[in-house]
Amino acid sequence: MLILDGKLVAAAVKETLKAETENLLKSGKRAPQLAAILIGSNGASETYVASKVKNCEEIGFTSLLVRFDETIDEASVLHKIAELNADDSVDGILVQLPLPKQISEQKVIEAIDPSKDVDGFHPSSAGKLMQGLPSFIPATPYGIMMMLEFFKLETKGKHAVVIGRSNIVGRPMSILLSSNIPYGNCTVTICHSHTPNLKEICLQADILVAALGKPEFVKADMVKPGAIVIDVGITRVADDTAKKGFRIKGDVDYNEVAPKTSAITPVPGGVGLMTIAGLLKNTLQAYKTNTGV
Repeated sequence: MLILDGKLVAAAVKETLKAETENLLKSGKRAPQLAAILIGSNGASETYVASKVKNCEEIGFTSLLVRFDETIDEASVLHKIAELNADDSVDGILVQLPLPKQISEQKVIEAIDPSKDVDGFHPSSAGKLMQGLPSFIPATPYGIMMMLEFFKLETKGKHAVVIGRSNIVGRPMSILLSSNIPYGNCTVTICHSHTPNLKEICLQADILVAALGKPEFVKADMVKPGAIVIDVGITRVADDTAKKGFRIKGDVDYNEVAPKTSAITPVPGGVGLMTIAGLLKNTLQAYKTNTGV
């Protein structure tokens, strides 16, 4: 059983990005810049954004963090996005989700200039991905594809089952795995809350991607012996015995499932780190496109 170590893959990606950034600076060019908008003080969102800022610093990118109070109105957020769109020093823009109820997630996503849409959520990015055109790939599916490539996991002709149909992970993941690209060419089944016989379908999977946000949902009796299991879930579960008062759990019951697999991602230390790697790669691509480098 191979543990798909996200730390290992992310470190390799970051080393490459760091070298590219150093070369840009040596040639007299500026560093790529990522702007993040954080609304409110949600603990998980704070952690994610801090990690993104830290990773930018580690590879030589600059970052801009814009904070708003939980009570901010939608118009003010959209105005700030318009300012960042017009700022030539900003290459990528992300708005940390989820958003307060008074702000439309869809309006915010559509307000971001598609050329700076490093999260890959804009309808323009999604449409290009669907048609196999060059596009920003949502960071989590992008990170998973990098992981498959790094470990040289065979996907061609395999049956991949994706549990979850979000625009952030499930749907783009299904498109990538079914595309005629390296580490694609799978036959893909998408499952969700209305799928009957979910267990039986999962047992057919050579590659199982769990992205539904329910801690330890996938049990050993749902996994085919020798399957590759990709756990996208990251949920804080209260635990009084833990130092922080909670533990991070994935969508897969790791201890139960891991012995049955040929390869599996741990949580934490797996897909989450690759999500940031995908975001950083998208930011560099945005920089190159926007500056003509």
